[in-house]
Amino acid sequence: GRLQKDGVAQMQALTDGSDPNVSRIVTGYTQAVVHNYLAEQADGSARQVGVEAVPLMMFNPSLKSVYLFVPGLMAMILMLVSTLMTSISITREKESGTMELLLVSSLRPVQIIVGKVVPYLLLSFVNVVTVVSLAYFVFGVPCRGNIALLFAESLLFIMTALSLGIMISTITNSQQVAMMISLAGLLLPTVLLSGFIFPIHSMAWPLQAISHIIPARWYLVIVRGIMLKGAGIAVLWKETLILFVMTVLFMVVSVRKFSERLQ
Repeated sequence: GRLQKDGVAQMQALTDGSDPNVSRIVTGYTQAVVHNYLAEQADGSARQVGVEAVPLMMFNPSLKSVYLFVPGLMAMILMLVSTLMTSISITREKESGTMELLLVSSLRPVQIIVGKVVPYLLLSFVNVVTVVSLAYFVFGVPCRGNIALLFAESLLFIMTALSLGIMISTITNSQQVAMMISLAGLLLPTVLLSGFIFPIHSMAWPLQAISHIIPARWYLVIVRGIMLKGAGIAVLWKETLILFVMTVLFMVVSVRKFSERLQ
């Protein structure tokens, strides 16, 4: 009605700025649609029609790329420290023969696993605190949600990565193989298939299907939701549940493998 009456109308376009690359693409498409509409209305008409598109970037108004990289950096560091170092440390003991001494001792498989993961659990948690502090105080990345929830979710992701590293160590007998599986099979998918660099919805459907089994995909959604959008557990319960199920699954497989080796 206003367009027909005054010849000028204002349109507001809201885009999710938590992913600057996608936001720029959506904004470009929106402006292209408006320009095409203006061209169609002006064709053969003596009356000038004006439509003004005003894009607003939600959660990241200035489209700072650091908002995108901080969650991905957290996922990479945690996956590298937790999975890679855990798998290598256990396979190193296999090669040196000390693992056999542990297996024939009175310790239960669960106790052996807990003793191996606690140091890397603490180290990874220190890394989380360090990255979040640097992101906030140095790069100006906000934390609009509950910081305690962010640390709790990060702790869950650390447990997922640790249990995955333990599972890798139970199926390998050398440090080289464990390192190859951890780097090629986990670190690269974390970078390429988690949504860290490339948007998942723009990937081919086989890659989208594979991304569902990448723990970092769900962790990135959680971190971006808490830090940039101020989301709570009521919004992020699905991703939290998926990480929890992955952790339990990997840990059960690891304990069973250790028990089989003990027998």
